[in-house]
Amino acid sequence: MADTWYSDDPPPTMSWGAGGWWRIVRRGIPLFCLVFGGLIVLLLVRLVERPVYGVARPMTPHITRGVCRGVFVLLGMTLHREGEPLQGAGAVVANHSSWLDIFALNASKRIYFVSKSEVAAWPGIGWLARATGTVFIKRDRSELNAQIALFQSRLNAGHRLLFFPEGTSTDGLRVLAFKPALFAAFFDPALRDTLAIQPVTVSYVAPPGQDARFYGWWGGMDFGPHLLATLALKQQGTVRVIYHPAVKVADFQDRKKLALALEHQVRAGLTQHGTS
Repeated sequence: MADTWYSDDPPPTMSWGAGGWWRIVRRGIPLFCLVFGGLIVLLLVRLVERPVYGVARPMTPHITRGVCRGVFVLLGMTLHREGEPLQGAGAVVANHSSWLDIFALNASKRIYFVSKSEVAAWPGIGWLARATGTVFIKRDRSELNAQIALFQSRLNAGHRLLFFPEGTSTDGLRVLAFKPALFAAFFDPALRDTLAIQPVTVSYVAPPGQDARFYGWWGGMDFGPHLLATLALKQQGTVRVIYHPAVKVADFQDRKKLALALEHQVRAGLTQHGTS
């Protein structure tokens, strides 16, 4: 896609021997069973939940959160949480480094991702996204009114909507400029006066002896090899989810100032842990 981020340096080389293949099998089979078994359970519960509660989803997010926590247990990867997540309805913005972000953010707090509409058609990831209540939007100004109505509906149901304002994933060592256009809907009178937004930093520490960018997933990197390399690790690293104080949209004059303030907070969290 046009906004994909590419590094000037080539991605780290990922390889593994016989022991790595054994760990891929030992971790991969339980991981597959957990994720897709959880998906089946979620869909069965949703058959009851949807007719009764509609968009509210009071039960299925607990399944999603449990599965995502289990992913890190099976990987042997440490997950830390700092700060207090936003309570009640609102928006959350975070930096985007890896496919692991999805599990880390879901494991830490009940949230619903906002994603471009094309993701819904992606095999595997698209199925999981639809099942877990992802909000799909079209990146088109003509769709702004529809986006506002959709966001308002989900916020009225008590949902916390999570955005990746960089618009792409990186190597995990930086935070790119936040795209102000993604905040346009928040300045509509229907949302501006009451909406709170919480910035969140997702920070990775690579496994001992590995490239600092190991967990990053960007540019033309394929998902399959990156997943296998992660499963093959003898010793895993750490992911830290840092919740910063929420801000009120009404306190900002325009979307550019809001985007910049949130970007600075997210970047400060990454700098605090040795990257920037």
